[in-house]
Amino acid sequence: MTGAAGPAGGLDPARLRERLRAIEARVATAEPGTIEVVRAPGRVNLIGEHTDYNEGFVMPAAIGLEIRMAILPTDDRLVAVTLDDTGETAGFDLDAIGDPSGSWIDYVAGTAWALAGAGLPLRGFRGYLASTLPQGAGLSSSAAIEMAAALALLGRDAPVPVAERARLGRRAENGYVGVQSGVMDQFASAGGVADHAIVLDCRSLRYRPVPLPLPDVRLVVCHSGSSRKLEQSAYNDRRAECDRAVAAIRTIDPAVTALRDVTPELLAAAADRMDETAFRRATHVVAEDRRVHETETALAAGDLEAVGRLFAASHASLRDLYEVSSPELDALVEIATAVPGVVGARLTGAGFGGSTINLVRREAIPMLRAAVGRDYPVRTGLTPTVLDVDAVDGAGWVDEA
Repeated sequence: MTGAAGPAGGLDPARLRERLRAIEARVATAEPGTIEVVRAPGRVNLIGEHTDYNEGFVMPAAIGLEIRMAILPTDDRLVAVTLDDTGETAGFDLDAIGDPSGSWIDYVAGTAWALAGAGLPLRGFRGYLASTLPQGAGLSSSAAIEMAAALALLGRDAPVPVAERARLGRRAENGYVGVQSGVMDQFASAGGVADHAIVLDCRSLRYRPVPLPLPDVRLVVCHSGSSRKLEQSAYNDRRAECDRAVAAIRTIDPAVTALRDVTPELLAAAADRMDETAFRRATHVVAEDRRVHETETALAAGDLEAVGRLFAASHASLRDLYEVSSPELDALVEIATAVPGVVGARLTGAGFGGSTINLVRREAIPMLRAAVGRDYPVRTGLTPTVLDVDAVDGAGWVDEA
């Protein structure tokens, strides 16, 4: 997986095309118009954590930190991608993708594997990939790579809708990379709406835009400086614990297929049929699904005080019941919520390190930066990064020169 490529100028399409031309002779001699550029954003999740693989509801927003890749389509069935930040090149044959290598190219190869498995026609390409997404920040750089790769492999004219691209990206993550994630990250990267979050039903993949209270309130990401280590075992353990809860609840109500189907009353009735860990995980998920809907209602009503309370409840639940927070994330939340003008703060993404998402009144952003910069290193010994981000459209083609 890649790290950040420095300032946004590093994503300039003309620069990426020129860097791709420098890689090999066949690219250097290509007609100028044949080199295309695709983009795919990262995401923050406002609320609805660890609900996606339980077929529940989430509220992510695509953000203006993204992957861009210059690509030259080829007819040789080979894919090769070079990273801007390291110069490393890796690739594979579309007709012999092979097993995962354990490196960043697995996100491209896994996407090709999933698309091919769906019977979609793919093309080879040479690519040059740059990123402004910080590595390990929990902002879904892997999903952005998958969604950029899907466009590159399918081509501009392929009629594959957002939901299908997201579903196949999840298939790549689950079946090839080996992380049993849900569909939220890929869907947010593929289907984001500028100036909005989206409420996504992770069972039906239906979604609706949710206007954000802009420009008075901004999305601010605080990266802990502790890279999110999405250990396959830890993440997959959480999913298995939820599955145990579902199995126990089904002994009472066989119609239940996921925690999305469970009411608080049904969960309480089944409590003595499951182990304590499974019950705590399920308690978080059932309540978190409700918090998504309550947050949407509060945003529509302009009730930012209620949004702040819901963010706080979500973070506490993730810390105490789902056990995916960390001392660093807790410190960021505590520092942020003590700053006047911070509407709400909570961890965003899977946890295990990474970042927090903060809703902040525009005039309070300098105070938040100052508080985090002053207090957080003293408490943790780490250097944080505070990022004021825009909500942007999902993945697509970059046409400007």
